[in-house]
Amino acid sequence: MASTSHSGVNYGAQVGINYGTFTADFHLPPERAETPPSPLSTVPFTRDPDFVRRDKLLDQIYNKSSVAGSRIALIGLGGVGKSELAIEYSYQVRSKSPATWVFWVHASNEARFEQSFRDIADQVKIPGRQDAKVNIFKLVENWLRDEKIGNWVCILDNVDDDQLLCSGSVAGKRDPMSGSTNASTKPLLEYVPRSQNGSIIITSRTREVALKMVHHSDLIEVTPMEKSEALELLQRKLEQPGESQESRQLVNALESMPLAVVQAASYIRNRAPRSSVSQYLKDFLGSDREATKLLKKEAGHLYRDWEAKNSILVTWQISFDYIRQTKPSAADLLSLMSFFDRQGIPESLIRHQPKANDTSISEPLSDSSDGESSESDIGPDLEDDLTTLRDYSLISVSKDGTLFTIHRLVQLSTRAWLKSYGQVQEWREKSIRILAEEFPSGDYVNWEKCRVLYPHVKSAMSQRPESSGCRLELAALLYRGAWYAWESGLFGDMTQMASQSRKQRVTILGAENETALESTAMLAMARREQGRWEEAQHLWVQVMETRKRKLGEDHPDTLASMHNLASTYIHQGRWKEAAQLNIQVVITSKTKLGDDHHFTLTSMANLASTYLQQGRWKEAEQLNVQVVNISKKKLGEDHFDSLASMVNLASTYSYQGRWKEAEHLEVWVMKIRMVRLGEGHPSTLKSKANLASTYLQQGRWKEAEQLNVQVVNISKKELGEDHFDTLTSMANLAMIYSHQGRWKEAEQLNVRVMETRKMKLGDNHPDTLTSMTNLAVTYMEQGQWEEAEHLNVQVVDTSKTKFGENHPFTLVSMANLSSTYLQQGRWNEAEQLNLKVMEARRTKFGGGHPDTLTSMANLASTYSHQGRWKEAEQLNVRVMETRKMKLGEDHPDTLTSTANLAVTYMHQGRWKEAEQLIVQVVESRKAKLGEDHPDMLTSMANLAFTWKFLGHDTKAIHLLRDCLSKQRGTLGSNHPRTLSTSQTLLAWETKKLNITP
Repeated sequence: MASTSHSGVNYGAQVGINYGTFTADFHLPPERAETPPSPLSTVPFTRDPDFVRRDKLLDQIYNKSSVAGSRIALIGLGGVGKSELAIEYSYQVRSKSPATWVFWVHASNEARFEQSFRDIADQVKIPGRQDAKVNIFKLVENWLRDEKIGNWVCILDNVDDDQLLCSGSVAGKRDPMSGSTNASTKPLLEYVPRSQNGSIIITSRTREVALKMVHHSDLIEVTPMEKSEALELLQRKLEQPGESQESRQLVNALESMPLAVVQAASYIRNRAPRSSVSQYLKDFLGSDREATKLLKKEAGHLYRDWEAKNSILVTWQISFDYIRQTKPSAADLLSLMSFFDRQGIPESLIRHQPKANDTSISEPLSDSSDGESSESDIGPDLEDDLTTLRDYSLISVSKDGTLFTIHRLVQLSTRAWLKSYGQVQEWREKSIRILAEEFPSGDYVNWEKCRVLYPHVKSAMSQRPESSGCRLELAALLYRGAWYAWESGLFGDMTQMASQSRKQRVTILGAENETALESTAMLAMARREQGRWEEAQHLWVQVMETRKRKLGEDHPDTLASMHNLASTYIHQGRWKEAAQLNIQVVITSKTKLGDDHHFTLTSMANLASTYLQQGRWKEAEQLNVQVVNISKKKLGEDHFDSLASMVNLASTYSYQGRWKEAEHLEVWVMKIRMVRLGEGHPSTLKSKANLASTYLQQGRWKEAEQLNVQVVNISKKELGEDHFDTLTSMANLAMIYSHQGRWKEAEQLNVRVMETRKMKLGDNHPDTLTSMTNLAVTYMEQGQWEEAEHLNVQVVDTSKTKFGENHPFTLVSMANLSSTYLQQGRWNEAEQLNLKVMEARRTKFGGGHPDTLTSMANLASTYSHQGRWKEAEQLNVRVMETRKMKLGEDHPDTLTSTANLAVTYMHQGRWKEAEQLIVQVVESRKAKLGEDHPDMLTSMANLAFTWKFLGHDTKAIHLLRDCLSKQRGTLGSNHPRTLSTSQTLLAWETKKLNITP
């Protein structure tokens, strides 16, 4: 017998009017026996025909669910495909085992949980289910425990609130209309029993909730799809078979999130033909605003619960709101992280928790009245917050636990969520302030820290804070970022950061503010490094003139800007103007600061560098010797500035061919730097490279190679494979290989350097053009004239356009092209180019400049090939005499010109005169370079040829045999010069013995 209770005024079963409560009993007819149904499925979704098999995950579900009485959980971000996997698994189970029951329980809230249980009771026709007083949860539980019913699978979908299923507090509520209890105080989860004939599958967005219901080993983490799976899903939803580059890019942009892919496909399909994959991709990548708009669009989805949102952004914001309510500090942490670069977020950035007076997105907390400390009072626990975000799969952590990553789509969704609360500017500015505090200067000692934080500085470039204070903090941050980018050879980044820093400072503080001038100077350096020398010059002039006006002509900052302008003039080939500026700086520094002041010594070194460019090597040497002596006396021999001055002096010695003296200084500097700075320091690596270059000049190619290989390997490790110093070291190694006749290896290195520089610096950067020239030389050495010509023509044309026809770089490229023409037998074209170069250099640098003399020697070589030996002789005599006067009789360049004149005499049959000159060269090179130097061996071969033509066959053969022995030791048996000498010697000896080959 059932009874019904009525409360209050009741117009139903009554006599008269009754106020209060009464009970009326009704006698219901007994239930009729029902035929139990065959095993069935209550899954409320049809099977998705577009489902893409995720075999690894399905296999895990099968394996774990095959254990009797199993309870497993699928965890992952909303929209990652947990429910879809469960649905597909349910259909596969029914297909393989029709005798297995499959039940679907909506577990997002209590009402839907109860309704799902009632649906199960109705469909399996459990007796007593229609009794209003029955506990439906207990009824279904008892039925599931009955092993007679056979095997069953129960899927609890969207279990995101552990209080709902794991606590008894939500149960035991009385129906006010009946007075009956629809559930006991037992947690709802316990009504889905662990039974030997049943298995339970739970889907949840959070690991923390899942771990309250299943063992850790029974968790299955559902991550975004594999790229191939996501691409297949997109193709199926678009009904477009076949891959495309745009499809792959779109899947990557959507991070292979299934719901995001379905959203995109729905959007494209519904708007076709006005929308397409390429158009969607363009809009999505165009800006964060456009991407957010697209992510908000709801997609029609027949295979998701009506309660679930069909927008990835809205789906995740439900999780954000839940975190906000239950763990406000974790929501704050997510808000902060969303404004850094999404990858590699170090702990140092997120340790900066919001201060007490900062506004956060969390709701205000009520005051504590009991005097006890709350978690908020003692500050949020970062580890707890990180765990919360990881539990929701919103962030991930690196293997070593030091760096964190946030999905880009999560990042966009978080920012959109913050916008809805009006919190975007606050968290944007907070992230900038933290970065500004954390990111140091670009000094080498800070590189490790800079390397970790640099991507976040790049990300900050796109931020637009509103307050002037934060804009200035961002400007300071970007200034330091540009500094580090400069040290790292990232000149494109350097330019963008310096430009933005300058813009903010000029706008807020004015163009003449000192920090604005610092940013202008940084931008000028960026332009200079990019080879945009005219723009650099314009900016340096601004800085110099402003500082002259504000600080005075003799202020150190003014003098520094004058030096920087002079440095730009050097790059432009305006050496006289550079020298004039540097002389001013030196004189003013000595007067204002004293002869031994650090700045004075630096300015003297800069002037010496200018003299080197002008070929004024003696004056450069005098200045550098002064700087070295003063630095040693004032600072000590092993001070960094003293070492730098020794490097400059060594460079001066190298220009003069005084390689032993250069080597002595370079070895000393390298050893001190290795001890004090370490092998990987850029200064140490440069010292090794300098010493390797000196070994190369001395013909000590093996030693040069060993050092350069070290520099290349350490540079790759410490600086990166595409750092400009690494590329320079690779180019140097290629040059050594060329000297050794290892042209294929040289070619491979030169190609890599050229391609990397093109990618990083652009096709027309001076360093790129230099690497193209180096590759062309390697082609020439291998007889690949057309390839060499093609490259050299490109370099000439680009140099003329970029630098001008008379720029030193352009003239060098023209000389290289003429050399290619010469090798091809195109002597008239070679002559015309060499004449142009020679006249331009004579006008620009003077008749005695080393570059002018080199071009005269090149023209003489062209005349020789044309058989115009008298003209060649006249030029070679002038070059030799001028070099003797300017460089000295034993300078390597002087000896080269003497040897060239001897060859000209040989062509004219003037063997005696040739012999006298070659003997001089041999004796001088033996004394200066040593018996085994490659240039010395070339002179020996030339002398042997001279003796041969003079009829001194025995002497010639003996000398050539000695030369061959030394070449084998120095160059190697397979070097082209060694092989050529060997063939010549064999021919001579065969002829002398009258042996017919």
